[in-house]
Amino acid sequence: MHIIAIAWIYVVSMMALTETSFIAGLMTFIFYCVVPLGLIGYFMKRRKHRMASMHHARHAYELKLQQTHSSKSEDKLEPQTENND
Repeated sequence: MHIIAIAWIYVVSMMALTETSFIAGLMTFIFYCVVPLGLIGYFMKRRKHRMASMHHARHAYELKLQQTHSSKSEDKLEPQTENND
């Protein structure tokens, strides 16, 4: 993904250099490069964070299930004493 962003920065830089004035070139660079790449970076970061939190929640749920299953199996494995009266 980074190589695409670097290539896009290059393309937009070349577009900005060919503008007639400095202000037009600056605005081209900002609106065609900085804003779109900033938005994509922001959404990708949020997606990565959301996926990590979902993974963490799933792992915690599975751990809780394992603990409840292991405690139930320990109850079943208690030694039984026989009464020989």
